[in-house]
Amino acid sequence: MAYKDSKQFDDKNNRKKTRNFDPTKNVRRDKDNDRSSSRAPKGGRGGKFERRDNDRPQRREERVQKNEYEDSLMNSESYEQYNKVFGRNAVREALKADRNINKLYIAKGETDHTLTVIVAMAKERGINISYTDRRKLDFFTNNQNHQGVVAVCSPVEFVSVEDIISSAREKGEKPFVIMLDGITDPHNAGAIIRSAYCAGAHGIIISKRRSALISEGVFKSSAGSVEYLPISQVANLAQTIDLLKKEGLFAICCDMDGTNYTEIDYDMPLLLIIGAEGEGVGRLIKEKCDFVASIPIKGNIDSLNASVAAGIVMFEAVKHRK
Repeated sequence: MAYKDSKQFDDKNNRKKTRNFDPTKNVRRDKDNDRSSSRAPKGGRGGKFERRDNDRPQRREERVQKNEYEDSLMNSESYEQYNKVFGRNAVREALKADRNINKLYIAKGETDHTLTVIVAMAKERGINISYTDRRKLDFFTNNQNHQGVVAVCSPVEFVSVEDIISSAREKGEKPFVIMLDGITDPHNAGAIIRSAYCAGAHGIIISKRRSALISEGVFKSSAGSVEYLPISQVANLAQTIDLLKKEGLFAICCDMDGTNYTEIDYDMPLLLIIGAEGEGVGRLIKEKCDFVASIPIKGNIDSLNASVAAGIVMFEAVKHRK
């Protein structure tokens, strides 16, 4: 474009230079900050713009604090005095048996019908229910198969041996008691307790030493039978055998060297002693027994699983008892 004189050229450049100036303040404004700088300041503190606190981050922080509290509660030493019962059948039986349940944990997103029934039973009893991440339940149960539900219960209440015998006689039945000698595997112990309950045994006797604790593994394997079958914990199994023999019970142990289990008459007040697989019952315990029952085995395997052997002999006894 051609200009007639230098004055016209200078006027054109001046207009370009003054385009981004504020005529009232004679201060140049940045194009990018026009909108923000023209906004009225909030808070009235020296004209500075202050962001208002949002409730949403605060609520999120509260949720984080709540989750951290739940984690600390699940892993705290205060829960060492409780039993963790997990698995749908075990928890349901604990609820049916009116077990004192401190809290119930349910995995988020689980919609199974059995869990719905468990939640309904817990709400009816007023039990505190917490929905948590499944990975937390994995950690809480040492990665065992919890099936999306964990109950924190009070410990099992043991009974005396005399209570077991009295309960059987009050029913007008011959006592049928199972004793565990050296069963340290909780899965075997739980399976034996389950078979004993189904076979109609009146109680279980375990030792304070060399015996599986009544823990979450026993609860899971017993499918809730621990809730119904009386359990007695004694300091000395040999002395307990002497006590029961004075009460008229006959002691039978399961061992590889003995009479074929099908040839024994079990129709009597009975104490059935189950030893650990491979090792069997202790020498002193075996000497105190009236009979030794043996299960014939074919092949190269020395012994059956302890819970399997116990189940075989227990239900053979059921056939003979009247």
